[in-house]
This record gives sequence, C-alpha cells and structure tokens, in this order.
Amino acid sequence: MYLCESSANFCATKNEMLTKRIIPCLDIKNGRTVKGVNFVDLRDAGDPVELAKIYSDEGADELVFLDISATEERRKTLVDLVRKVASTINIPFTVGGGIASVEDVEILLQNGADKVSINSSAVKNPDLINELAQKFGSQCVVVAIDAKQIDGQWIVHLVGGKVPTELNLFDWAVEVAKRGAGEILFTSMDNDGTKNGFANEALAKLSTLINIPIIASGGAGNMQHFVDSFIEGKADAALAASVFHFKEIEIKALKKELKNNNIEVRI
Repeated sequence: MYLCESSANFCATKNEMLTKRIIPCLDIKNGRTVKGVNFVDLRDAGDPVELAKIYSDEGADELVFLDISATEERRKTLVDLVRKVASTINIPFTVGGGIASVEDVEILLQNGADKVSINSSAVKNPDLINELAQKFGSQCVVVAIDAKQIDGQWIVHLVGGKVPTELNLFDWAVEVAKRGAGEILFTSMDNDGTKNGFANEALAKLSTLINIPIIASGGAGNMQHFVDSFIEGKADAALAASVFHFKEIEIKALKKELKNNNIEVRI
C-alpha cells in the first residue's frame, strides 16, 4: 500500500485530535490567489508561493491549496505551482481541484502534496473515495463539501458552487466518512466571504454524526468567529482566506486569543 507517510501524523479521529488547527486557504485561479464573496466577485489576493511561505513561517498548522477553476475548465491541477508552494513550506499541505483519479493523486503526492481534497469527483464517483483511501490511506483523503441552504435544507453544490445536486449535506457527510475519508472540509456557501462567522449550527450537527475531523470553512471575519467555531461548532480545524491574505488577522495573535479561551492550539 502506498501510504502518505508525511501526513500520517496529521489526521486522526476526533477524539484523538485535541489540538485545534488554523488553516489558511489559497484559492487559485490563473496562477494567482483570489478571494470572493459567496463564491463570486473574485479579487486578487497575491502570489500563492509568497503567501504560503508567510503562513508557514507565521505558525499556520496546515495549508490548503484549491485550484478553484480546474473542474470547471476540465483540466488538471496546476502541478508546477503545487511543487513551488510545497518547496517553500514545512507544514502539511492539502491540494484540491480537478482531481478525478488515483493517477491524479499520485502526481500531486510526488510533487509535494501531503493530502488531497476531492469534491465534485467524489459526488460523481463515490467509489473514488474508497479507492484513494485504500491505496494511499485515509489520512491522505479530504472530502470537501460545499453546501448552501435551499428551502431550509443544506444542499451540496459542485463545480465551485455553481451546480446544485440533490444531496443533503448531512447524508453525504455520513457516506463520505463510511467510505474512508480522513477529514471533511465543509464550506458554507451562505457564509463564504461574508465575515459574519462560520455556520456553527451545521458544524455542530456534523460533529454529532461523524467521527472524523471536520474543517470549518466560510465566514471568518474576526477572532471571535474562530473561537465560536471550536466551542459552538465543535470543529476540529478552522480554515480562512481573506482575513489572512489581507492581514486583518495575524495567525500568532489568533492562536494567543484561542489559548486565552482555553482552546488548545500549537504555538
């Protein structure tokens, strides 16, 4: 079995993972880091290689790299850029976007990724989750779920949030966990970019349903939002983009605030 050894120590069951993680996210389009609101109105946020080094040096626990237009443009992830980012950091590195096969994952792991994130391809071919978990180990497999509320139901969306499905967030999360995913990255499309806080009620419900780590995404605007995601949302990690890219929150200061709220983090 091809195991993703470099990330083997960074994924565990919820009960084993006591230390909460802070994860900056690089949304990549045309080789640049971008950020929008509710998945639209993207604006430039800087060079991904430079940002990655800054976050690694500032004490981020992990880094996520999402090639957000790869699926829509029906192409593979930007491997050269992945390699450049990986060479500048010394923290676990998750890569997503356009991944649809075991071969895609092998290429990314060979070029510096520690984990991969799959989204649209997992919905279209759920057996891919099983295949990746069996070949590389669950600790390498993150399933990203983008969802928004429609008529009071959390509905899963694909292709960068552009295509609604008939899947319910909670049902899909349970299936993903059963199929061998090591983590779930849940992004609330309703909260994304609004800086009004994470979708803590949905996060807390997910936490009661599955026993793998949940990464909260979408809505971070201030330090209290991170505190709330861990206390109210029961999240295992919190991911954010614009508040880090535009230096509204510094990672070291954020971790100090989390410590002050009795939340265990790596300093």
